[in-house]
Amino acid sequence: MLDLSAIILTKNESKNIKQCIDSIKNFVERIVVIDSGSSDDTVKLSKMMGADVYEHPFENYSKQFNWGLDNTDIKTTWTLRIDADERFTPNLFNEVKSIINNTTDPNMNGIILEADLFFLGKLIKHGGSKKRKLMIFRTGYGRIENRNMDEHTILSEGYSVKAKNKFLHYDFKDLTFFIDKLNWYATREVQDYIDMQGNENLIHLADREIQKTRKKKFYIYYKFPMFFRSWLLFIYFYIFKLGFLDGREGFIYHYMYQRWYRCLVDSKIYENKKHGKTN
Repeated sequence: MLDLSAIILTKNESKNIKQCIDSIKNFVERIVVIDSGSSDDTVKLSKMMGADVYEHPFENYSKQFNWGLDNTDIKTTWTLRIDADERFTPNLFNEVKSIINNTTDPNMNGIILEADLFFLGKLIKHGGSKKRKLMIFRTGYGRIENRNMDEHTILSEGYSVKAKNKFLHYDFKDLTFFIDKLNWYATREVQDYIDMQGNENLIHLADREIQKTRKKKFYIYYKFPMFFRSWLLFIYFYIFKLGFLDGREGFIYHYMYQRWYRCLVDSKIYENKKHGKTN
């Protein structure tokens, strides 16, 4: 095992938590689950799998995760941020192990991982970049930035390296959950949109990839006409980024995520401008 603790935030993740913990239990020294009021068997299953379970009310992802860093007695040299619908693979284990064990530079404080995304059971190979985040960091040097949406791990010092092997993003829940989650995301996205108006400092982070992505969103995408821009985004990812090559699953994913979700965000922005409402 590596000198590494994993933190997993949960609420009603009984369909995912066992597979997540199974994928890391022989790799990490400690697994910490922070639950925010699950009504299913998430807590029971987590304890049965050997995790240390804490319960804490949820405000947003960053506050919940940072609470875990501050209140669950993490003593390992490294910390892993992993969600219940994410899995590690043996090849990724070996690569991370090699990076950590061979690190001699005390300024190397983070490891960035990228996902292989599965949707309706199928690997989505086309349609743009995959989920990318700084998932492993030296304990005491990483925290989640305080944002409502698209929150990233930020290092207080040093730099990060990128692993070649990917983790798996595989959610066993159904489309109803996916749609409910997008609706929840849309509300948070609108709040971020409001917060960004006239506050460019929220974009300029040390991670240049995050900078580029946010600049494209707030300086390019949001400059296009409301509602029309979601169609442009869908066409870009589904046609020009070859999302159509992933068949029906690719169509459903890109239409729901790029077209429907972005239209929902615009609708909530419109609602906020008209009535001052964000939830």
